[in-house]
Amino acid sequence: MTFPLFPGSGPSGPDAGAPTCSAKACRDAAVWVLAWNNPKLHTPQRRKTWLACEEHREHLSRFLGVRGFLKDVVKLDEWVQPEGSDRA
Repeated sequence: MTFPLFPGSGPSGPDAGAPTCSAKACRDAAVWVLAWNNPKLHTPQRRKTWLACEEHREHLSRFLGVRGFLKDVVKLDEWVQPEGSDRA
């Protein structure tokens, strides 16, 4: 299975193409997609994405949620990029 490139997906290590967690300094495999947008900057349908490992999912979700940016949390293997989103 191939994955689209996401912010935080690093080109290093044995799984060079595998997406990694977006948390600072974390290089664990991504399991979750956190879809978000900043309503002051983005149209309502636009979704930007962060990736999260199991350990950082709650922390990153809280960070986005407190700001009112978090729109959805979906397993990486179930993620379907909506039209008008940041990446294909």
